[in-house]
Amino acid sequence: MATNPRSTASIAGHPIHPMLVPFPIAFFVATFACDLAFWRTGSDYWATTAMWLLSAGLVMAALAALMGLVDLFGDRRIRALRDVWWHAGGNVLMVLIQAFSWYLRYTEGTAAVVPKGAILSLVAVGIMLFTGWKGWRMVYLHHVGVTDESDPRSASEAWRDRTPSPSSR
Repeated sequence: MATNPRSTASIAGHPIHPMLVPFPIAFFVATFACDLAFWRTGSDYWATTAMWLLSAGLVMAALAALMGLVDLFGDRRIRALRDVWWHAGGNVLMVLIQAFSWYLRYTEGTAAVVPKGAILSLVAVGIMLFTGWKGWRMVYLHHVGVTDESDPRSASEAWRDRTPSPSSR
């Protein structure tokens, strides 16, 4: 019986990479939103907030990338997928763009936000849409990191076991 490609960076069988990915996504999208708010208001608050969000996004992207690399090198079947390379390469490009944006903001201050920072943030969000789609394909089409075992109970039984009863609250 063939098994699905396994995530080698996992906790109790749960892949770490997909646990970390929402953080840089949220931080980078919020950076773009703050750039737009700065553009509309001119308030330094939004530029400062964007810089902090961008910094946090870069740190979390590095952690997610590290876990993704462990998975990539942990199973040859993962490396054999074309979607994996588009996903990884696109994310490397996106992080480089965001690192450049961070550098511009750090060296030029608020002058780097409009239009350069906002354009770079928009491009990064666009790339994330593409790489997210490739990540979706890896999980839902190629079953990367998806358990091979099915729960023998019905869905309602499994749900009932995870949901606390009213008397236990």
